[in-house]
Amino acid sequence: MKGKFGLVVGLGVGYVLGTRAGRERYEQIKKQWLKVWNLDPVQAQVHKVQDFAKTQAAAVPQALWTGAVKIVKAATSDGTPGQRVDTTIASGKTVAADVKQAAEETVAAAEASAAAAAGRTKPRAASAAKSAPKKPAAGS
Repeated sequence: MKGKFGLVVGLGVGYVLGTRAGRERYEQIKKQWLKVWNLDPVQAQVHKVQDFAKTQAAAVPQALWTGAVKIVKAATSDGTPGQRVDTTIASGKTVAADVKQAAEETVAAAEASAAAAAGRTKPRAASAAKSAPKKPAAGS
């Protein structure tokens, strides 16, 4: 999907920049684009995306920051050097799981928001498959 969108944008930009009609045609294109951009349905979707970005933007960086603090505390804690290394490794594994969970929650929220914006009420099969519990590997 990203590739198709990039292609369309690239073709549009190429046409606008490469048009032989000159400034007059550019102004016509710009005027039509602004008409579409300023339509109420388009602006409603823009505001939804902005609101979503504001609410979700801090989730993963916050998990990273909290994890970094935990790792530093573990590395500088009391105990022998071996104990500190073990504690730091354990903290690192916990932090990695926390960051992964925050990223997955952000992706799930983005998919739910996109589905709601598109008028779908049921999640796609791919989303359901991602959220299904995974079977442990043999020997784990």
